[in-house]
Amino acid sequence: MKKIETCLKDCYILEPDLFGDNRGYFTEFYSQKKLKSLELEGILGTVVQANRSMSKKGTLRGMHYQLGTSSQAKLVECLKGAVLDVVIDLRKNSPTYKKWTSVELTPENHRQLLVPKGFAHGFLTLEDDTLFQYLVDALYDPFNEDGIAWDDPAIGIEWPFEQYGIDEPILSEKDKNRKTLEEAGVPFL
Repeated sequence: MKKIETCLKDCYILEPDLFGDNRGYFTEFYSQKKLKSLELEGILGTVVQANRSMSKKGTLRGMHYQLGTSSQAKLVECLKGAVLDVVIDLRKNSPTYKKWTSVELTPENHRQLLVPKGFAHGFLTLEDDTLFQYLVDALYDPFNEDGIAWDDPAIGIEWPFEQYGIDEPILSEKDKNRKTLEEAGVPFL
């Protein structure tokens, strides 16, 4: 497994090893032992839940997080289609506080993103029928679920709508009404 640093502290792109032959390929898409060997074991705790979403092209899910003891670290990947995966560091004491980064995840590039606790996470689907998977280290808690506006001008995420022929994103009602970071006052320390 290869570890690639992003511009955000503690957030990494992972490229699992592939072993291929005439049948296809085999890969370990998650290995606690390999995370430890890459000195990443403290970022993702014990995986307690796995989630998948299927979305139409142009769906924007984000920017989400959970609060308190429900805060989640995630290992995410795209199983079908393509996504632009985006994270924002919301840890007030981090040197990369309020900074964001993005990475394109596809089945062809086999990339994953390791997202620490204290980050907002979201993604834009770039193809129809995109299948996205998350491994998380805390159970979903609807009472501690929250998020910030995907288009918060103070954050300035550059969503590539025009590049992918997306007129406007498809959003949930919750995501249409999220507050800015300043209004939300995110309490991650």
